[in-house]
Formats: sequence, C-alpha cells, structure tokens
Amino acid sequence: MGDIGGRGRRGGRGDTGDRGEERMPAGSSGPSRRALVGRGALAALAVTGVGAGQASAADDGAGRGGVEGPAVPWEPVPVPEQVPVTEHRVPVAGGGSLWCWDTGGNGEPVVLLHPGSGSGESWPYQQPVLARAGFRTIGYSRRGAHGSVAGDPARADTVSGDLHTLADQLGLDRFHLAASAAGGQVAVDHALSHPERLRSLTVSGSIMGISDADYTRLSASLRPAGFSQLPVEFQELGPSYRGGDPAGVAAWLAIHARARTDDAFSQTFAHTITWAALETLALPVQLITGDADLYSPPSVKRLIARHLRDVETHVITEAGHNPHWEQPAAWNHTLLTFLNQH
Repeated sequence: MGDIGGRGRRGGRGDTGDRGEERMPAGSSGPSRRALVGRGALAALAVTGVGAGQASAADDGAGRGGVEGPAVPWEPVPVPEQVPVTEHRVPVAGGGSLWCWDTGGNGEPVVLLHPGSGSGESWPYQQPVLARAGFRTIGYSRRGAHGSVAGDPARADTVSGDLHTLADQLGLDRFHLAASAAGGQVAVDHALSHPERLRSLTVSGSIMGISDADYTRLSASLRPAGFSQLPVEFQELGPSYRGGDPAGVAAWLAIHARARTDDAFSQTFAHTITWAALETLALPVQLITGDADLYSPPSVKRLIARHLRDVETHVITEAGHNPHWEQPAAWNHTLLTFLNQH
C-alpha cells in the first residue's frame, strides 16, 4: 500500500409508474458466497455459503402463496470472486489520509461512496462485477472510516474537497459516482462543486442531505422517537433479508463494527443542499431505493426526482436501506444499465 500524492428524461427503460419508476425484482446467480471477516480489506474474504436473494413461491391452488416441500424464503446470492486491486493511502488536508482500492484499467472510472454504516469495505458485490464489465472501479473510506485517518478537524477539507483531491491523485478526469445512503450527500455536494468532472450520478437509499423545512419535516415524520437507538441492522436492512439470511446480516454487521475509527468527526460540506440547488444539476442522475427503506421509501425518492432535470428512478423489491448488499444482482443490473447509457 503506497502513499500517492430544460427538463430532461424522467424515466428509464421498463417504466412502470406515473413518474417513470422501474421496479427491479430480486435475482441470484454466481459462484460460492463469501462474507467479510477479520480486519482485512476486500481481499479478506472467507467462503461461508450465505447470501441474499429471493425464491418465488408456487400457488397452492386456493388463491394463497404456497410452496412445495420445505419453505425457502431466501436463496443466497454468492459474492463473486474479487479482482486484484491496488490499495493506496491518499493524503488529504489536515494530516488525514483516505484508504482506497482501485481495480485499475483503461475503462471509465466509477467511484463508490459508502453508507455511514459502512466503509470502503462495503462493496464486495460490486467490485468484481463492475471491473469485469470494463469499468475502472474505485472505493474508499471517508475520514473516520475503516482504514482512513481523520486528521485535524480544524484543518480538514470538506467531504467533496477530499473526493476532489482523491480524484486528482488517482488521475481521474471525468468519472461516474455511485453512492449509498450517507454517501449520497457527499455525491451531491461534489456534483454541485465539480459538475464538470462527473459523467453521471447514482444515489441509492439516501435522504441526500436536503435541508428545506418541508423535506426535513417529512423525513423526520417517517421514523419515531428513539429510532436511532434501535439495532442498526433493524434500521438499515429490510425484514425479508434479516429473516432470510442471518449469516449475511452478520457479515454486514462485521463491516459496520469496523467502520468507525476512534478519531472520527463530523466533516463539513461545501454546499447547503436545497431543492433549488438540486434543480441546477444538469448531469444524468439515477435514484435507487429499496421498497422497505425506512429512510427513503419510494414515495420520497419520487419527490426528490421532481427537482432533478435528467433523472430516472428505480425501486429494488425485497430490500431496505442497503439494496446494493441485500439485492446485489438487481442493484448491479440497474447500475450497469445506467452507466452503459452515459
């Protein structure tokens, strides 16, 4: 590991709703599943036989969903074999550094922005799939997340400033951004700061940091008092996945347990994100959410879409706040379709 210094489209293909929303079914295929264990990065994967997917039930002839033989509510989706990566620690202002991994290659770059509950380790389902599809795939941990050093809060850059530094240090010209949950606010902040650097923007399961009073009231009304004290897996993973794949939940929790470092702090943003700010974005945007997302349900995603010029929306079925982990086959298909269009 080395140190290195006018309104547009509102719907994609297969639109099914009034606002161009495409509903993606669950799916599964691939080699043996791996779960993240120990303290390694993406290379620290051990074969376990857990996964995420959905098996359909047969009709029992009486108008009810029945099954033949033992009930199998959730078929594993294996984690693909990871491709080799180069790891870096990118220095950032204030004595911090960002741990990142990079599959390399000459393809269009895709930078993955992790959720607040995760880190650069959160993408084992996406890393090899994107790389083998021809994209140079990059993931990193923000300050205070696994493998990175937060540095001095008084001298730190903004979150989008850090991403800009990382892109420059890795020699990225224009690239795609794909973000999950809290990473969505980072992505929007960067899009507002450096729109000329982005080919496209994908935001999954994110409230996006929108600060308008009507939106913050709506968002707060979705979750009861004390919600933040509930187990993180209840907050962020859908019930089908929690009930159907306890080993997958354990693997996700292992990443979460390693995610925050002792020196973590709340980093600043370059912009106040408002409806008016979103309306200035001219690049292609894709919004994805799970149908069981307690933070950003489909109706909220449609509301956000109204304030974007060139946008399509997708709902991943049987998924909560982390559809990239819970339903990776559908999520990856949705992302790759969008990237190949832009």
